Amino acid sequence: MTVPESAFVPERNPVVLAAVVVGVGVVCALHVGKLPVAIPVLQASLGLNLLQAGFLLSLVQLAGMTLGLLVGLMADHLGPRRVMLTGLGLLALGSALGGLSTGVRGLLATRALEGLGFLLAVLPAPGLLRRRVHDPKTLARALGWWGAYMPLGTATALLCGAPLLALIGWRPVWLSLALLTLLAAIALVTQVSGDSANTTGARPLVAGRAPSPWTRVQQTLVAPGPWLVALAFFLYSGQWLAVVGFLPTIYNQAGYSGVVVGVLTALAAGINMVGNIGAGRCLARGMRPGVLLSTAYLAMALGAVVAFGAQGHPVWQYLAVLVFSGMGGLIPGTLFSLAVVLAPGEATVSTTVGWMQQFSALGQFLGPPLVAWVATQTGGWHWTWVVTGSCSLLGIALAAWLQRAWADRAPR
Repeated sequence: MTVPESAFVPERNPVVLAAVVVGVGVVCALHVGKLPVAIPVLQASLGLNLLQAGFLLSLVQLAGMTLGLLVGLMADHLGPRRVMLTGLGLLALGSALGGLSTGVRGLLATRALEGLGFLLAVLPAPGLLRRRVHDPKTLARALGWWGAYMPLGTATALLCGAPLLALIGWRPVWLSLALLTLLAAIALVTQVSGDSANTTGARPLVAGRAPSPWTRVQQTLVAPGPWLVALAFFLYSGQWLAVVGFLPTIYNQAGYSGVVVGVLTALAAGINMVGNIGAGRCLARGMRPGVLLSTAYLAMALGAVVAFGAQGHPVWQYLAVLVFSGMGGLIPGTLFSLAVVLAPGEATVSTTVGWMQQFSALGQFLGPPLVAWVATQTGGWHWTWVVTGSCSLLGIALAAWLQRAWADRAPR
């Protein structure tokens, strides 16, 4: 008889556990953010062309688009800590091999390995927090901070990447991040107990034989909750990356210098974490998740209208981008909390987050090209708010649905 990992009580110090897990996420996000600022250097040193650069950017999302559900299933079956450590090892290996690459093909292959390691390292984290942090308020805050790992890591990479690349070159940066990833793995090993470790006085939360992998998949895909949070994340991630991702292009076209554009983009990405953390605090204080989601989607819709429509007013456009990103951060912070509530059961939390991750990656894959296509067809950025606004309107409708699902599930 196998006792599932969810049968064990929380860590003695859940705050330390949450800090370590969020720190792991930030280190992983540095690997995502290191590439955009390194592309000009890679073009000069390896002869990287624009198409290859596009593949380097998108390869990180490939694993999430195709393997999210499978990795979530692995985390539920094998234990989230074990899968996260495997991911950190692959991420460190990919970055180290990338730093030693002598050609574009080798760099592409190592980037794909980094993408797989990234997925394995970050996807099980909400499930790990759910299983080890049982105080509802502490869990809500921890998941809000977890929602901030990506903007915090990417903003740090955008701010620090260019000076470091100029100072030591791209290869030492890749190797240094590999070492930092190994240090993150050591922190996870030393500060978070093993998946099968019980603590004194532990009491089982779930008894009996753990569900089979196929049962977990069935339970996840037939339940409405995982689909709702996945679709909501899809509508958010695509438009967020489209607006923030094209911000450097828009400001370069407006004649701003590269340093200024880097700082502006880093701030626009980093302010997203304000909403992530704020969502955790609001949920801990009893605010309804549907209200948070509706407010965020509405702010994103209005922000995108001004950001893309107020041509000739760059200050107002940038302020609108800050509102778009900052208020939009309420969405991932809320959805991570909803995912652990709306999962069909304790044994399917990571599988549910994996399904959400697949849709998030799909949104990031489809959103920017769609916005770029509209800009190309209309001869400018002034009509692209129609795409983002449509996503936000659908998101508001989903928010009401999610609120009802949460109200039915939360008391249990």
